[in-house]
Amino acid sequence: MKPVIGYTLGDQAGIGPEVVAAALSSGELPAEAEYRLIGRRENVRMGRPNPESARHAFEHLEQAAQALREGVIDAVVTAPVCKETLHGAGFRWPGQTEFFAERLETKNYAMCLTGKKLTVGLATIHTSLQSVPSLLNTEELVRIGMLLKDFCRRKGISRPRIALAALNPHAGEHGAFGNEDESIILPAVERLKELCPEALFEGPSVPDCVYREAAEGLYDAVLAPYHDQGLIPLKLVDFHTAVNVTLGLPRPRLSPDHGTAFNLAGTGKASPSSTIHAFQLAVRMASAR
Repeated sequence: MKPVIGYTLGDQAGIGPEVVAAALSSGELPAEAEYRLIGRRENVRMGRPNPESARHAFEHLEQAAQALREGVIDAVVTAPVCKETLHGAGFRWPGQTEFFAERLETKNYAMCLTGKKLTVGLATIHTSLQSVPSLLNTEELVRIGMLLKDFCRRKGISRPRIALAALNPHAGEHGAFGNEDESIILPAVERLKELCPEALFEGPSVPDCVYREAAEGLYDAVLAPYHDQGLIPLKLVDFHTAVNVTLGLPRPRLSPDHGTAFNLAGTGKASPSSTIHAFQLAVRMASAR
């Protein structure tokens, strides 16, 4: 049977509807899947965030989560939403990652961004930079490292090479710039090596080198200690192909790695490239279950 890939249109005042339509008509999506709209096309004012479009976006996310829970769809691609207006509509989660994890009763989850050159898992997500050192711990890094390994293997990489990026410059210089790399990240690497002989784990890797090395093919994925350390290099080299994947869910949820771009809504200038890659990966992941 063909895998069924659901999709939402996100905040329809933004570019979601047009990039989804462009992706579906591009001729680049796998023919061996069925693509099904979750929710409906709404008549909203385009180009500016507003409470009405946010309310519809929230409703459609709930419908998508229910469809995943019930197995009506095998994966879902969610178009971009505006978090500010979505929170005003009663959305109480930091982002869609946390929403789908709760709705699908999944505690073992993580955010991953993957493009043509880089795949980056995040140890911490939507939190302040000053809180990151206190949130890092060895057990969490091991947990997310294993999710990242499973994702790489699901993509067809038989023995993934994964680097754990250091938190501090020069990986801390043996404690000169902080001790988190030796006391938290290094034990995680050693533990992952013990638990996962089917993968190659390295680290703590110097942050200002490891992403270039991964982009050049030395690693299949990098586990970043915080949001911007991982996403800045990813968006620099993979902006048009990057896809956001929620790891650990019983059925995949993916989205293009860009925002609502209200300023481009209706102009025809928005690129569907990231959305196309999201659909392509959704089919691969749904077929590999």
